[in-house]
Amino acid sequence: MRRNRNVKILATLGPASSETEEIRALHLAGADVFRINMSHADP
Repeated sequence: MRRNRNVKILATLGPASSETEEIRALHLAGADVFRINMSHADP
C-alpha cells in the first residue's frame, strides 16, 4: 500500500530558531512542516 505524502521540506525547531521571525523566515523559505526538537529543553 502506497501513501501519498505532500511534505517537501521539514524544518526542525530548536533553541536557535525559537524567535517568531526566524520561524516565519523558514516558512517563507518553503518549509511545509515544523518539528520541535525537545532534546535541549529543560524539564
